[in-house]
Amino acid sequence: MKVVVAVFPGTNCEIDTKYAFEKIGCDVELLFHKNNQLPNNTDLVVLPGGFSYGDYLRSAAIAKFSPVMNPVIEFANKGGMVLGICNGFQMLLEMKLLPGAMKRNQNTHFISKYQYLKVISNNNKFLSKTEVGDILNIPIAHGEGNFFIKDDKIKELYDNEQVLLEYCDKDGDKENPNGSVSQIACLCNREKNVFGLMPHPERAIEDLLGSNDGVKMLEGFLNNSYSAN
Repeated sequence: MKVVVAVFPGTNCEIDTKYAFEKIGCDVELLFHKNNQLPNNTDLVVLPGGFSYGDYLRSAAIAKFSPVMNPVIEFANKGGMVLGICNGFQMLLEMKLLPGAMKRNQNTHFISKYQYLKVISNNNKFLSKTEVGDILNIPIAHGEGNFFIKDDKIKELYDNEQVLLEYCDKDGDKENPNGSVSQIACLCNREKNVFGLMPHPERAIEDLLGSNDGVKMLEGFLNNSYSAN
């Protein structure tokens, strides 16, 4: 499986992401943001975490204008798999590949800790190796992770099984570390080929790191890989 990880000025998770996908057997290539085409036979594009362009204007507001985003959007629109992690999720929101917007954390502080997540839907490749109701332990690290969408759109997201993960405590009860609407931690588009989440599965791939729950998440993409090139 060919995985392409885009690299922007200020992102800081591309090496972790590359390592994580290589660990599960993928061929991984780092692609600088000034490239205007994706490598041949790309199966999955990952927009990694960090602080693209320093987040000086608004998280990911500048990154969406990078040349690499044109082929990423084209790839997604053709059905190619795209995963946005943390800042990458913010990029997907800015590019309107996913619905909603991101605000400052409700407590206005940067949060960095392990966080429990409940699987809401596994009817998608990303979480296909998990079960609905599973509790995963995955790190979060963000200052603008407060997901917002209008009330009249929330039911639609759940009806379409676009809400994939919610924040919770170790028992699966609701917990909201950043103020996100309905404790939403992970979304996909209606077509279920574009995925965005604030937690960092690439940081939870070895027991030594505190959890390996990220492995089963990333391994979901190994099933029926798809290339839009």
